Amino acid sequence: MNGKRWADLSPAQQRLIMVGAVVESVLKAVALADLARRPASQVRGPKPLWALVLTLANSLGAAPVIYWLYGRRKIA
Repeated sequence: MNGKRWADLSPAQQRLIMVGAVVESVLKAVALADLARRPASQVRGPKPLWALVLTLANSLGAAPVIYWLYGRRKIA
């Protein structure tokens, strides 16, 4: 493996990775909190599957965004 180590990255690259990790964590936490509070009838698909995808998918924010756009049913 010839990948860079953390110490090999520039401070700007390190900051960018840290900001990305924080954004990903916040998006996942908000989506999981919404999923926990939302009744199953207002979720498209099984809630446990959404929880698994939101928790385990390393998605750069894509999994929480997909949940927000597709996974929740619109309430009238």
